[in-house]
Amino acid sequence: MTTSPLLATLLPLVADLSRELPEAERYRRLLEALRELLPCDATALLRLEGEELVPLAVDGLSADTLGRRFKVAEQPRLQALLASPQPTHFAADCGLADPYDGLVECHGGQLEVHDCLGCALYLDERPWGVLTLDALNPQRFSSADLDTLEAFASLAAATVKASERMQKLAHRAETEHELAELYKRAAGQAAPRQMVGQSAAHKRLLDEVMLVGNSELNVLISGETGVGKELVAQAIHGHSPRAQAPMVSLNCAALPENLIESELFGHVRGAFSGALQDRRGKFELADGGTLFLDEVGELTLTAQAKLLRVLQCGQLQRVGADRELRVDVRVLAATNRDLAQEVRAGRFRADLYHRLSVYPLRVPALRERGRDVLLLAGFFLEENRPRLGLRSLRLAADAQAALLGYDWPGNVRELEHLLGRAALKALAACAERPRILSLQARDLQLPGQTESAGAGLEAEPLPAASGDLRQAVDAYQRRLIADCLQRQQGSWAAAARELGLDRANLNRLARRLGLR
Repeated sequence: MTTSPLLATLLPLVADLSRELPEAERYRRLLEALRELLPCDATALLRLEGEELVPLAVDGLSADTLGRRFKVAEQPRLQALLASPQPTHFAADCGLADPYDGLVECHGGQLEVHDCLGCALYLDERPWGVLTLDALNPQRFSSADLDTLEAFASLAAATVKASERMQKLAHRAETEHELAELYKRAAGQAAPRQMVGQSAAHKRLLDEVMLVGNSELNVLISGETGVGKELVAQAIHGHSPRAQAPMVSLNCAALPENLIESELFGHVRGAFSGALQDRRGKFELADGGTLFLDEVGELTLTAQAKLLRVLQCGQLQRVGADRELRVDVRVLAATNRDLAQEVRAGRFRADLYHRLSVYPLRVPALRERGRDVLLLAGFFLEENRPRLGLRSLRLAADAQAALLGYDWPGNVRELEHLLGRAALKALAACAERPRILSLQARDLQLPGQTESAGAGLEAEPLPAASGDLRQAVDAYQRRLIADCLQRQQGSWAAAARELGLDRANLNRLARRLGLR
């Protein structure tokens, strides 16, 4: 008895339902099976989080896609998928913008998607997210594929449900979506930016945030400038029992010495020149919640002594007041200094240091997070895309390689500003506004890489075009991969990193080009 292609594809996924697999691996297998069942150039699984669709897994799309956040209101195709109970086919002549234009890896110079199929996934009769399939061939999908996708979607929903249940059983913690909802409810504040990343260093940081967030311990967050210490503080607060109370922030480095005490503890009318009325300080404003002291190492020794007293007994006095006030505040402090060294140098009080660093938490530098730089780049590019009025804002392969090879002394903040600046300058250099803007390595103007990033590619002549464009592109890709493998001594994993590709996608491309 022969097994139908649909059944042969679904059976391994059914077997996976009872296995303990990492979420990423479970979803990778799901998309791999979907692409085998309905051959195409790219597939993606996205989860609905509030008003955004967040990619959880992609196959055939650039690595930075995982860092992007697609606002449903700005993406008519994704909006249509969520609105329909049945799979939807967008024909080649569909006028709706495709969110993956420019993001398909093996595009052979073609940036726009020409055939698209997708469907919404439902859990407990509520929309959970979407599955999408994209092809560069305008005639790839047919009406029969709609029935196949509908059958596959049921198992995909079961896979998602199994994954989420196992995650909750294993970790006993809220999902990212639930955590985001906690943020939004916290004292009516808008949700902070998400902590984007998949590296081992980033996952360890998230685990620590979850662990210490559910406690009342004071936390000293350390790390280089631009790594996102305030974002970590917001995540700790959002995961704490104080999440629905306010989180009040104070930048200690931005305050004149004569105003530090007033900012922290408040003052009464007439306490000093210019004190025209009573004013509550940051501690009072944060009563019942969290106080975040950024750049705490900049406080004077006098201010440190007064801060220590509040941490010890929970009591404070407004400047010029006679009576004391009691407050209940959790303190999160951040610094880019080595406070232990500052203590040894006599510039920071040892007793205050130990009060603040009950739980020391170090935020890893961007250069320690590997390919997270591409996910973050995708996040920032998608933020800039609608501001610039573009259908797609993408990174060329040489730009991805340049980002991966740079040291990032300014960390995530430097990456954000660099991409915004590069996109603006690249757009200004266009004679006509493009629908898809590709950033090249030369557009990034990375220090130390401005000339070398694109010099090698420009100096090396392209192969002679003995046929159509696709054949010429294939020949060039074949030579590029072969040269890269030679430099990496035959290591496909190292070659994938250098080329800015996912290893599985590089293997697939290599097989198509006859290199494997």
